[in-house]
Parts: sequence; structure tokens; C-alpha cells
Amino acid sequence: MPNPTPVDFADYCIQFPEATQERLRELRALIMQAEPGLTESIAYGMPAFNLDGTYLVYISGNKSHLGLYGITSGLEKFKDELAPYRHARGTLRFDLGQPLPRDLITRLIRHRVSERRV
Repeated sequence: MPNPTPVDFADYCIQFPEATQERLRELRALIMQAEPGLTESIAYGMPAFNLDGTYLVYISGNKSHLGLYGITSGLEKFKDELAPYRHARGTLRFDLGQPLPRDLITRLIRHRVSERRV
């Protein structure tokens, strides 16, 4: 039987092993620190971060990686820095065994925010 749709971030996280939960919390904190005005929701069954009532980015936990979605324009802008990471079609993947690129994630989020505020 599939898991019911989570109602919030905490509910989403509990379906993963503790190590993945820690990484999800770390990624969530980076996103919220990059733009403190974001609000959170669940969309497409995963955590979504919203700016002015509209989805900005999404994150997911997986068996071997975390996913950051909704960053299509950032893939081109930061393509050289993103070379070490798996990415395609607006999605960036971070292997669970590697440290998160904190500065890069912050800049990606700020880039997305600046696009929306033009």
C-alpha cells in the first residue's frame, strides 16, 4: 500500500532513514536561510518552497540522493559549478554521501528569487 500524501515537511521526512532526514533538514534550512520570506507546502507529494504564493523550488529525498527541482535557468547560469553534480531538465541531484554545496545552493535559490521579482 503506498504512503499517503504527506501533510507537511515533518510528515514527508519520516518515511526516510534518519541519515536522509538529516540531509533533508539541512537542505531545507539552506533554502529558508537564502530567502527567509519563503513559505512551505507540499506539492506533487514533496516539500515545496513558495514565494508570494507561487511555487519556487521543490526538494525530495531518495535512496541515494536528494533532489532540488525547479531550477532550470540556474542550470545554465551556474553550469560550470554544477558540473560535479547530476542534473537535467531543471533538476539537481546531491548524493547522500557527499557534503551539500551550501554556497551554490544559496546562490541558486537567490537567483530563482531574483527571477521572480523582476
